[in-house]
Amino acid sequence: MKICWVGLGHMGLPMVSHLQRDGFEVHVYDSSATARVAAEEDGLTVASSLTDAAREADVVFTMLPTGDHVRKVLLESGAERLVGPHAIFVDSSTISPSEARAIARDVERDGRQFLDAPVSGGTEGAANGTLTFMVGGAVEAFQQVRPLLAAMGKNLFHLGGSGCGQSAKTVNNMMLAMNMASLSEAVVLAERLGLNARTFLEVARTSSGDSWVLRHFYPIKGTVPTAPVNQDFVPGFTAGLMRKDVGLALDAARSHDVRVPMTHQAAKLLDRLIAAGQGQLDFTALVKLASGEIDSGPDTRTAPAAD
Repeated sequence: MKICWVGLGHMGLPMVSHLQRDGFEVHVYDSSATARVAAEEDGLTVASSLTDAAREADVVFTMLPTGDHVRKVLLESGAERLVGPHAIFVDSSTISPSEARAIARDVERDGRQFLDAPVSGGTEGAANGTLTFMVGGAVEAFQQVRPLLAAMGKNLFHLGGSGCGQSAKTVNNMMLAMNMASLSEAVVLAERLGLNARTFLEVARTSSGDSWVLRHFYPIKGTVPTAPVNQDFVPGFTAGLMRKDVGLALDAARSHDVRVPMTHQAAKLLDRLIAAGQGQLDFTALVKLASGEIDSGPDTRTAPAAD
């Protein structure tokens, strides 16, 4: 089985490295020369071009920023004509469910198969091989690539037909953005009330305020060693990309007549962060809005109490 991998960013590079370490034949490519050099330094087989990477591939993975990037690689680059006749295309990017379904239709027109297989778990999960995969598409194709997914993740879910994986990822990241915004406000208030951050973290971990973002992203320096705040918000997942994903959730909510005022507020906060020139920082830099380091817009500190 020959694997082609396209996209060697913060997530893609550690993910594909697990495939190579598990003995799979992998040929990788990225349009960024810097990313290609990093892959070579990691011991990966880097192709000189996208078409060389895809030639006679049995499985093609993409991990790219947008649906347009995925479409260009899988359907417009010429690489699609060089893969094996029964190749499976697996997209682990985060794109809209409708984009995933449209790409699936076009891929499958030529007799090949497409799975939308976005992931959760962040750069830590990618590095440790503990990602969660949310997969949409034919169950037979899912079973064929399951050993590959298992090399990169520990939680593999087949959710239904094309687009279902992206639907799950859209809702998951919608919750992640709101959780991070609320955590940011809470930890700043806790600190200014005089609570020790590490002690309060332990309290919340064993109480009703517990959450994944609390345990992994607590945005006060020195509290959770792996949290981006300790590396000055060097991104695992940028604020700009999170805003894109929240936008996907807002689009889905509009098309399905769901009221999402909290999601709108999370989008506005991310917009403020981006407008302040912080869009390339990790999205957990939302804490800068709660602390007042960056203007968060209309002052809500004096909002009236509920009756």
